[in-house]
Amino acid sequence: MKKVVIIGSGPAGISAALYLQRSGKVEVTVISSGIGALAKAEKIENYYGFAEPISGTELHRRGVEGARRLGVTFREEEVVALSYDMDFHPVVSTAQHEYPADAVLLATGASRKSAAITGLTEHEGKGVSYCAVCDAFFYRGKDVCVLGSGEYALHEARTLSATSGSVTILTNGKDLTVTVPETIQAITKKIAAIEGETVVERIRFEDGETFTAQGLFVALGVAGSSELARKVGAEVVNQKIKVNEKMETSLPGLYAAGDCIGGTLQVYQAVADGAVAARSILLSFA
Repeated sequence: MKKVVIIGSGPAGISAALYLQRSGKVEVTVISSGIGALAKAEKIENYYGFAEPISGTELHRRGVEGARRLGVTFREEEVVALSYDMDFHPVVSTAQHEYPADAVLLATGASRKSAAITGLTEHEGKGVSYCAVCDAFFYRGKDVCVLGSGEYALHEARTLSATSGSVTILTNGKDLTVTVPETIQAITKKIAAIEGETVVERIRFEDGETFTAQGLFVALGVAGSSELARKVGAEVVNQKIKVNEKMETSLPGLYAAGDCIGGTLQVYQAVADGAVAARSILLSFA
């Protein structure tokens, strides 16, 4: 039986899971580390089928409950990477496990984690990057930093360690939630600014001290759909994953649906996208 992994348990992901599971032809696993943007919706009053307003949290709970009833497998884990095996089948990696699949659906929403640090936006593409596996080549032998404090940041730091001169995790005042190996330094001080004339040259902390670095990789929170897509070379435009009318990305076996592909950013659209993606996946197995 074919295996499908869905990253994200929002409306797009759950919609796809329902259609796929009901087909009886695939094993469906949904991996998620939280509700996402739906948790911010206090009242939803424009969604078909509800006479009274419903909160985003309750809508999410009902969706997950319905998918579980049909037999969908759920895993509460943080996805840190997406790759392809030797046979060019997608593999989803979490902080704990690897999930080989015949198809993967990206449906984690549109959020892109960043930080209000002076100089961060100005140096994007000039020493500030959002993808270690994409840009590690350009920082061979150089001293780089990773902005973050969790599993995603540690994964990016380990990726960079293979080629960079040194790697330092900057938590920007937050506590580390992971154990950092001795080969990677960690600084927990609050950052005041990212500085450099034309490219990143140093990090200035609020206590006035500076730290020399030639690159800064942003890995805040958890990896979103666009970050995961970019890591494997799928086409991403303006932080939105590019898909065709079948919700297919530019890579085989990789699909995307919901807010991560742009559009109206509404629940109804995400549900529709998920259904289209599920149908496309099933047809690809025929």
